[in-house]
Amino acid sequence: MSAQPLSPGRFPALVLLLIVVLTNAVVQTNAAWAQPPSVPSLATDRPFAAGERFTYTISWLNVTAGTAVTEVTEAVPIQGRPALRLLTTATSSPFVSKFYPVDNRVESVVDAEALTPFRMVFRRREGKRTNDFEVTFRHDEGMATVTKDGVTDSLAVPPGIHDTISCLYAFRRLPSLVPGASQTIDVHHDKKNYRLELRVEGVERLTGPWGEVETVRVLAIMPFQGIFLNEGNIRVWFTNDARRVPVMMKAKVLVGSVVATLVDGFRVPEAP
Repeated sequence: MSAQPLSPGRFPALVLLLIVVLTNAVVQTNAAWAQPPSVPSLATDRPFAAGERFTYTISWLNVTAGTAVTEVTEAVPIQGRPALRLLTTATSSPFVSKFYPVDNRVESVVDAEALTPFRMVFRRREGKRTNDFEVTFRHDEGMATVTKDGVTDSLAVPPGIHDTISCLYAFRRLPSLVPGASQTIDVHHDKKNYRLELRVEGVERLTGPWGEVETVRVLAIMPFQGIFLNEGNIRVWFTNDARRVPVMMKAKVLVGSVVATLVDGFRVPEAP
């Protein structure tokens, strides 16, 4: 199955999109971008560890639209491989919930070393829309088993494909990012494979609830038309250090912009 453009969405879905789908544009390590760096003080060479938890406020036109939380926990080994559980939840604010409630949950269990997904479960609750997805990846066969609303299909997937959660963490594992560099990644979502592009735009300092930090500004090229301007492009600001913490994310919509801002969890979690 070949990769294809994303289809248009609706504004409320951005509450989850900014934290989950926007990070589809993160890239896999390859020769052009070198190998994952060694990060002392964190397990295996990963710039994150079990116990990490980030909380974001989602705003639109200076109105709080919702909250999203991402966290990492240990998981039971799969196929003899150590695993991690990556969980993202997104809920609309009381104001938005009056006309369009959002309560989404995405859980991905990944190989703790390769960061490729074993299984992803997506529980979507947006307004009157209810969907449940479960994807099991068989990377050695180039296949994925997808169950959506009780219907199961087997689909072909490209080698090294990520889901909408695992790609964020794969990106954070990369070494230094050079402005002007670009890359693509294959991501599976909702029974389709998407090919997305990421471009490193530059380095800049940002001030927010986390204080003042140096960040790498990354542009996610999401080539579809509809609710987004600029062909759906989304910008993500990652700290320019070993942790690669996504401190802010921003997407233009038909009216204004939707912004996700990190408000809690910047500090490194204490060792158990």
